[in-house]
Amino acid sequence: MSDGADPLAAVAGWPVDHAAAAIVGPEGARARCGDPARTFRLASISKAIGAYAVLVAVEEGSLALDEPAGPPGATVRHLLAHAAGYGFEAGAPLLARPGRQRIYSNQGFDVLAAHLEHATGIAFADYLAEAVFAPLGMRGASLRGSIAARVHASLDDVERFARELLRPTLVHADTWRAMTTVQFPDLAGVLPGWGRFAPLPWGLGVEIKGAKNPHWSGHRTSARTFGHFGGSGTFLWVDPERDLALVVLTDREFGDWARRCWPALSDAVVAAAV
Repeated sequence: MSDGADPLAAVAGWPVDHAAAAIVGPEGARARCGDPARTFRLASISKAIGAYAVLVAVEEGSLALDEPAGPPGATVRHLLAHAAGYGFEAGAPLLARPGRQRIYSNQGFDVLAAHLEHATGIAFADYLAEAVFAPLGMRGASLRGSIAARVHASLDDVERFARELLRPTLVHADTWRAMTTVQFPDLAGVLPGWGRFAPLPWGLGVEIKGAKNPHWSGHRTSARTFGHFGGSGTFLWVDPERDLALVVLTDREFGDWARRCWPALSDAVVAAAV
């Protein structure tokens, strides 16, 4: 980081009970605040981690991105990119034909997990632990329910995942590029908590910033920035142009405070790294 004030110092003034944050480069954490061992519910950051396990399965030959999965006409790729047409919650009706709208969906990720279990004969939680948690040394991480929102992990764990997203070791570079490339690029949709965008760029399990404004990663991150935020007050973004990632974990539900604090922190972190 460049000389000057620590941008993470602002986190101490946030209206949350507990918070932990880290600025991460390819070499590891460059700055931290909070307890790196405290466990937080990651909420929808879980989707990005679960998607990585699916991509490992693709590389192992257990799945293919374009094989049928979910409703008629949908594939694994559609499910990963919120393009299968499912409504938000489990049991919600289909709202669109596959490939027609970007509809953010927990249900789609539950279907994806079940599809992987059927293909491999391994419970998704076990596959995730073996394919992602163990090789990355995410010793405190666990899945306690739906892959859409129920991974629990510490700052140290998510830092390790952020490093993997900066320098992939578990998947081939081509797979990483597919993950971080917009899928079904013309689809419009709603980014929960931030509004409707046309288009709404999404990769394979990660949101891609693109031209969205406003955006939770602030103004200074590049258009190639990808990641996820969670309704439990958590986020992870990775900016491949700046070779930089930011992890923030809190225990307060997403709301106006996050819309105010997250972009300001992200802008300060990028400014300090320049």
